[in-house]
Amino acid sequence: MKRNNMHKRANAETPSLALTEEYKLHTLANGIRIAHKQVPYTQIAHVGIMLDIGSRDEQPHQQGLAHFWEHMAFKGTEKRSSYHIINRLENVGGELNAYTTKEKICFHASVLDDHFDKAVDLLADIAFHSIFPDKQIERERNVIIEEMSMYNDSPEDAIQDDFDQLVFADHALGNNILGTPDTVNSFGREELFQFINENLDTEQIVISSVSRLSFSKVVKVAEKYLGDISFKKTTRIRQAPGNYSPIIQEKERSITQAQCAMGQPAYALGDDRRLPFFMLVNLLGGPGMNSRFNLSLREKYGFVYSIEANYTPYLDTGFLGVFFGTEQKQLARSISLINKEFKRIREIPLSTVQLHQTKVQLMGQLAMSEESNMSFMLMMAKSLLDTGRVDTLPEIFSEIQEITSEQLQTIAQDMFNPENFSYLTFIPE
Repeated sequence: MKRNNMHKRANAETPSLALTEEYKLHTLANGIRIAHKQVPYTQIAHVGIMLDIGSRDEQPHQQGLAHFWEHMAFKGTEKRSSYHIINRLENVGGELNAYTTKEKICFHASVLDDHFDKAVDLLADIAFHSIFPDKQIERERNVIIEEMSMYNDSPEDAIQDDFDQLVFADHALGNNILGTPDTVNSFGREELFQFINENLDTEQIVISSVSRLSFSKVVKVAEKYLGDISFKKTTRIRQAPGNYSPIIQEKERSITQAQCAMGQPAYALGDDRRLPFFMLVNLLGGPGMNSRFNLSLREKYGFVYSIEANYTPYLDTGFLGVFFGTEQKQLARSISLINKEFKRIREIPLSTVQLHQTKVQLMGQLAMSEESNMSFMLMMAKSLLDTGRVDTLPEIFSEIQEITSEQLQTIAQDMFNPENFSYLTFIPE
């Protein structure tokens, strides 16, 4: 199926915070949770099945298997061919998609709410009843290898994948979600079923929905199509990354513009410093045109077209990365300007006005993220899997308001020391 860029840092979550004023939760007998938010102003139903399984759960010989499963789920089930899967929702104007990240696999759909039943039926079918036909496996290998080539031909994407390998050396978090040509060429039906059996845990599955449908209707439909899934508990234990050591690496590529990635491991999902750290990263290199990196490198000096700083929290670690492209002759100066901003935020606490502006901007961004019902549906599922709850906007705003300038400066001094950073640069051959 289409692979959106949700495994890319550019779409890194905000940071795993699903935002809602009201949602309802029900747990099936098999442990699968149903989360629903009812909204009165839409005819579209967004629904997804999210599993707490991702590329970090692969053994070395399984690299790319989670993503391969995502693709193969659409290629045939016990009662549907790939043709019927594709057309089931497309014929009624709906959309069906999926994505794989380091820690999650998600199958999701958007349809007119009259077809909600069809959507849940299909999602349950591909998530739990796929048969992985041998002919389709052979065909899909080539599709994924072409996908690898597409990302390798994009230096902005390739450097993010390569930088993961640098920061999380010798750990599955550093592996490319797509795998390698060798591993992808080795997969068969047996490997797919074994991977699912090793990692599937029905208590770590959420079906999430946002629509005008009632909660009782959603529960009834979910029970119909997911209630007969057998309870399953995994014995999987996720291993945390080992000790980190900074690495500096330079690669020659057939490109016209130099690319740079710099960063290090960061705070995990359960760390109390996660939200204030996210605020700092947003201030420095978030999506706002007024980010400090953008004002310096683009607006003042014209060195970059775009620059972004991203923070991605995982179960037991996190990731801080800064990514930009520039002319090779401006590379060293650009890095120097970034480090200058890091030094400034370490040494100079935010004033009362700056702190207030930073808080207001972040709260506005988080509130606007709730406007997309599909994004909200996905965030709700992820938040339940990651933290066991869904935070409300007032709760998050209250946390943000409590953040102090001193707290931010302490975190900045801990996380923004360039001597602890790894650096990866692509330079033109």
